[in-house]
Amino acid sequence: MQRTTLVEKLAIVISIINTEPAEPSTCVGELVDLPAGKPISVADALRLIRCTDDDLPALLAAARCARDRFKPGIITYSRKVFLPLTNLCRDYCGYCTFRRDPAQAGAHTMSPDEVLEVARAGEKLGCTEALFSLGDKPELLFPEMRETLRHLGYKSTLHYLEAMCELILRETTLLPHPNPGLLSAEWIERLAAVSPSMGLMLETTNAALLAPGAAHDNAPDKVPAKRLRMIEEAGKQRVPFTTGLLIGIGETPEDRVDTLLAIRDLHQRYGHVQEVIVQNFRAKPLIPMANAPEPAEGEMLRTLAVARLLMPNVNIQAPPNLNAPYYEDLLDAGINDWGGISPLTPDFINPEKPWPHLEQLRTRTEKRGLQLRQRLPIYPEFLPSLGMRPPLLKRRIESACDAEGLALQKESRLA
Repeated sequence: MQRTTLVEKLAIVISIINTEPAEPSTCVGELVDLPAGKPISVADALRLIRCTDDDLPALLAAARCARDRFKPGIITYSRKVFLPLTNLCRDYCGYCTFRRDPAQAGAHTMSPDEVLEVARAGEKLGCTEALFSLGDKPELLFPEMRETLRHLGYKSTLHYLEAMCELILRETTLLPHPNPGLLSAEWIERLAAVSPSMGLMLETTNAALLAPGAAHDNAPDKVPAKRLRMIEEAGKQRVPFTTGLLIGIGETPEDRVDTLLAIRDLHQRYGHVQEVIVQNFRAKPLIPMANAPEPAEGEMLRTLAVARLLMPNVNIQAPPNLNAPYYEDLLDAGINDWGGISPLTPDFINPEKPWPHLEQLRTRTEKRGLQLRQRLPIYPEFLPSLGMRPPLLKRRIESACDAEGLALQKESRLA
């Protein structure tokens, strides 16, 4: 009886979402009180994220309806080059294969020439985004990084990142999107002058994962309160911001809802969260969490669907390479974006999981009745927020976007 009731009420959610014009609904039993285009309640989210397999199709149908109301018929992606500026990092997360200590094999900080070489190669393949990923303030822990920065002529890793973002803007047509870790208000302002958007994964609001042996043990920059403060400061400065959660690192389904709600609350206050990523943990050899269980496909689908219903008017993204071979099923959970896909560089965070070929991504997307479109690192609806940015950045954005605010590059240039 409980299962049937839940399915029936989800069917009502679908009919409400599809109501035109959007009018407030009356309370629908104990589960649903959902005006069209409005988010579900916290109680609904907590129930739905643990729904049974029998109820899952109805949940997914509701999420798809919400997605189609938000951005009908279109799934976007950003064609990028991945620039791992430095993989030295002072945090030791239990799931990370990206970070290195200076003496470890593969430890590397890119030179300006390397940055430009990769960026220019990406230009030739129609890329519009230069994604900078790097360890968090490695010079605070490693004298070797301090020496590298001294040799390059910079005071800190963030000074170097700022200069490389400016180099990309000055010497290429790409748009930088930095993921630099925790930033002060001053550094958010400085990087916003050389990039249209930036990001920081919240990952989780569960501070218990900082405990000894947990995923964020010995990771001082993963304190949830610190990350929430940075996301809020970006909101105060009206910086288009990418954030999200990482599932399967020891959190509960209820923690996932709490993390989504924390993001939603900040977006409701400041309107700056341009996309929410739901990323799934993948086990790898030689990491502390090598034997930890990966989240099942159903967990990913439930989390995405609940994210969509909690934030019906926010871009929801999931990485296809981490969900192969079934990644097209994620479209059924209400996502409207595939994230950054590179025809040139690997996913340095998950190097064992190659990007899908862009023609394959298009084919699988179209089989779900959706059109694949290339976007910039900043979403079209956030372009008006860039009114006060420096002239060079504004010129680069204007020359890169079409009349819809999407990427101007021809879609035929798939690789």
